[in-house]
Amino acid sequence: MRCGRTRGADEDPATALAWVSTRERGGLRWLCPDCARRHVRDIEGKLPDEYW
Repeated sequence: MRCGRTRGADEDPATALAWVSTRERGGLRWLCPDCARRHVRDIEGKLPDEYW
C-alpha cells in the first residue's frame, strides 16, 4: 500500500513539506507526497466529525 520511500535531508524544501503524518494503531507513519495523494480519501475518513 505504501511505497517505502524515506524522507531525505537533501530533499527540496517544498517536497519535504508535502509529506503527511498519520497515526495508525498507536504508531506514527509518514506518507510520501505521491502516496498521500493516492490515499487522500482514507486520510479524510479518519478525521473526527468535529473537523467537518
